Amino acid sequence: MKAKEIKTVELTDCQLTLDQFMAVARYGAKVTFSDSFEDTVNRGRALIDKFLAEGRIIYGVTTGFGENVRYTIDPDDAIELQKRIVRSHSVAVGRPLTKEQTRAIMLQMILNSGKGQAGIQLSTLKVIRDYLNADIYPFAPGEGSVGYLSVEGHFVMAFIGEGYVIEGGEISDDIGGGHKVPAAEVMKREGIRPAELKCKEGLSLLNGTITVTALAMIALYDSISVMKNIEIGGALVYEALRGTTKALDPRIHAMKNHEEEISSAENLLKLLEGSEISEKYRDAKVQDCYIMRAMAQIHGSTRRLVKEAYEVIMEEMHGVSDNPEIFPTGNGDGVALMCGNFDGSYVGAHVDMLSMAAAIAGNEVERSIDRMVNHNLSDGLPAFLVSKPGLNNGFMIPQYTAAGLQSEIKILAQPSTIDSISTCANQEDPVSMAYFAAKKSGECVRKLQYIVGIEFFVALQAIDFLKPLAESPVLAKVHDFARETVDFVDEDRYLYPDIEKFRDWVKDGTFIDLVEGEIGELKF
Repeated sequence: MKAKEIKTVELTDCQLTLDQFMAVARYGAKVTFSDSFEDTVNRGRALIDKFLAEGRIIYGVTTGFGENVRYTIDPDDAIELQKRIVRSHSVAVGRPLTKEQTRAIMLQMILNSGKGQAGIQLSTLKVIRDYLNADIYPFAPGEGSVGYLSVEGHFVMAFIGEGYVIEGGEISDDIGGGHKVPAAEVMKREGIRPAELKCKEGLSLLNGTITVTALAMIALYDSISVMKNIEIGGALVYEALRGTTKALDPRIHAMKNHEEEISSAENLLKLLEGSEISEKYRDAKVQDCYIMRAMAQIHGSTRRLVKEAYEVIMEEMHGVSDNPEIFPTGNGDGVALMCGNFDGSYVGAHVDMLSMAAAIAGNEVERSIDRMVNHNLSDGLPAFLVSKPGLNNGFMIPQYTAAGLQSEIKILAQPSTIDSISTCANQEDPVSMAYFAAKKSGECVRKLQYIVGIEFFVALQAIDFLKPLAESPVLAKVHDFARETVDFVDEDRYLYPDIEKFRDWVKDGTFIDLVEGEIGELKF
């Protein structure tokens, strides 16, 4: 996970890596345009201007939108048409998107239009780039989208100086008190001229899987990170519950014949290498409970879902999801092809898979937490992992938190892309519902980060009761790092700040960096 180290992303062919994308979306990397990028955009725009001058009938350029395609628009009204589509489509409601989500969406707007098929003006893309580089956060309500549209309109309203941006923190924060400010005021202060939309531009910036893909990229990035953390947390559970590493024998996993399972078992053995705890208890039981005996199988299955989602989501990010799309045919001419590339089924189905992966992984992690705190199942550990149970509740209630979060994940993991509601007088039918699929996948992963953070917290507490037996050298590094900030829980205290700290370490890859710095990259 190198995104945090990238400071500038130059766009050429728009084929970014996941780390480059997240460097801009999460870590504020600057965006620049190469000469070849600008040439590609300008050539696409020249074709649109040619088509308009010749009066060609092109959807959304010289016709109305959706079911209004049956109405022809006078070329003199082509520019006004673009402003009206933006205004009429800015009807999303509810809590606004986060700053990270808006940055991801703005970047995907540039990537989707920057390949030349949109016919968008370079000056319009420069406004979006300047928003990113000036760290301006558009106000965009995040509720009320079926697959695309509505949400994107609020972005474009800001770009043309008619909408709002947010300053002073995120509106959804309890601390910070973000508030809406007219975009025109902020653009004037930052020296950014509002975009002057010409034909097709409003349509291109609202159309396709822009928002769906942007939100999917965030969920994908965090899914990869959390699955690596689950591997580390699983090794801690192996020590805390004194599991037998015989279940990680490579011969077993070779017979199952899944690459991800084989590499998961290898990761766990590598993490446990040199553990006095594992060595002592290797032959203590005939076999362990399911959560340890099948840990590599479960981890492998969830990673497989994430890997398959990675392929599809990255393909979508590298593609074009506009309608119509512009193609040169030579001699300065070209053709506009009306199409269905706006459909979100590919991404929607695979972010549904990310939610499923979070639910499957969360089941295993939450049951591990319960087993560690439950004295009936923990093989001698004190009740709720505290020295004086009864007087102290210890880790009784963090397990409730994990259980509650996991229940929420399971509800959210129900697939969205099997649903459809017709829109636009049945002109838009079916509808992928990919927007909600992408948004809730991010929620699933966010909740899973907390559950995994609790698992780390609980496992390190359990391992402290096994002293003087030593952990593996690399897990001892994890233990020592955490204990620099979060003390052993000797008696009841306010645990919320500790849980938040562990979740932060899970989210930002701290434990991954620490482990991989010692034993090399974990296989994924």
